[in-house]
Amino acid sequence: MSYEKHNNIVKTQDDHHPVEFEAVNDKEGCFKLSDDSSASWVSNGEEFDVKALRSRIEPWLTALFQSEHLSLLAGSGLTHAIHYLADGNGAAGMDPVEWPEDYADRITEKANDSAKKAGRKNGNLEDQLRIANELLRGLEILDDEKANNLREKIVRTLDDFASSILQSETNIAVAEPEKREQAFNTLVTFLMSFASRTGTRDRLNIFTTNYDRLIEAGAELAGLHLLDRFVGNLTPLFRSSRLDLDMHYNPPGIRGEPRYLEGVARFTKLHGSLDWAQVDDDIRRFGLPFGADKIDPYLQAPGLKSVTCHQLMIYPNSAKDRETADYPYVELFRDLAAAICRPNSTLVTYGYSFGDEHINRIIRDMLTIPSTHLVIISYSDPLARIMKMYESLGRPSQVSLLIGPELSDLATLTEHFLPKAAIDKTTFRMGELLKRRMGADPRQKMAESHGDDL
Repeated sequence: MSYEKHNNIVKTQDDHHPVEFEAVNDKEGCFKLSDDSSASWVSNGEEFDVKALRSRIEPWLTALFQSEHLSLLAGSGLTHAIHYLADGNGAAGMDPVEWPEDYADRITEKANDSAKKAGRKNGNLEDQLRIANELLRGLEILDDEKANNLREKIVRTLDDFASSILQSETNIAVAEPEKREQAFNTLVTFLMSFASRTGTRDRLNIFTTNYDRLIEAGAELAGLHLLDRFVGNLTPLFRSSRLDLDMHYNPPGIRGEPRYLEGVARFTKLHGSLDWAQVDDDIRRFGLPFGADKIDPYLQAPGLKSVTCHQLMIYPNSAKDRETADYPYVELFRDLAAAICRPNSTLVTYGYSFGDEHINRIIRDMLTIPSTHLVIISYSDPLARIMKMYESLGRPSQVSLLIGPELSDLATLTEHFLPKAAIDKTTFRMGELLKRRMGADPRQKMAESHGDDL
């Protein structure tokens, strides 16, 4: 079956295949199945609304979010969604740039080849930077005089790229107060829907391929404490010897093992960050305010003055594994594999287009474990990479899909489909109370009489 690039696709619960649907003209909030699609929960030609979708999606996600291990992988779609809510436009992209004539054609050619291997039509800025850095290493080995010109171009390109990321942060920070508040409230609700885990479950793991600090800003507003590999307060240092540290508390009047402190998650930026810099042999995070005008003023400190944009850790290798095998990326991707490739693990992707093969490989390995599950949430699939990935995995029972604007628009998603941000004992007590008052299903009563738990 071929899927339309801009239609909505849902697959949850007992759906045997993805269900494609579209909006009904002149009827806001009404939908119908696409011509070639079918589902067990709605008849062909029958109209349905958001409530029907919610009854399919929200309980399913609530159950998955309480898996023993839960991870969130956020791609650039999250930044674009929040930027659009605040500013009305998309965030900065990674459009290719012009290179010196001596090697412009070769860089463009190799970048395009790299992009095609990852399922993209043309090379983007990341592809070009990776090729340019490989070329720079070769010119330096040959002691070619062109190396200096290429190095200067790379530094200028990285400076411009970093400035564009900062500009996106600034656009959110200085947006109209009402829109900015709505954007950040939506982000907080989104994050807390994942982070609100019962005390007996493992911590939420948040992974992102983004260079900006939007998740960090949202976590601060939500009071969510993020645990990463950095140690220290003034200029935190990246540590390979990651200790499995956590935050606990002792309940008053109770003796025994400490309990997990609420509002804590583990955080990993797989492609580096705008505020990470290589200082000699170390990776340090320096104090760069959210939405700052420029980076340079915040590098004017002892130990950081020698750092240029070429030392910013914001350009990993997206197509091959050379960069990911280098420090610190090897540690970051090891964290991803260790977090998701284990039994009873659920991975939720939002705004990730499956264009990074080294991440896709880990996801494939995860799904070889029968008790794992992958939830893909994306606003669109313009290059059909998501559906190609779904079909190539060959494990439909372990994959759920929420694709399309009617499902994955961030405001709609948080309002209708994601679990509420406080999964606590009160919720379950209320459910049990209502069950006793309204009467239980006969099968449930029979099971309870035999001491079973459905």
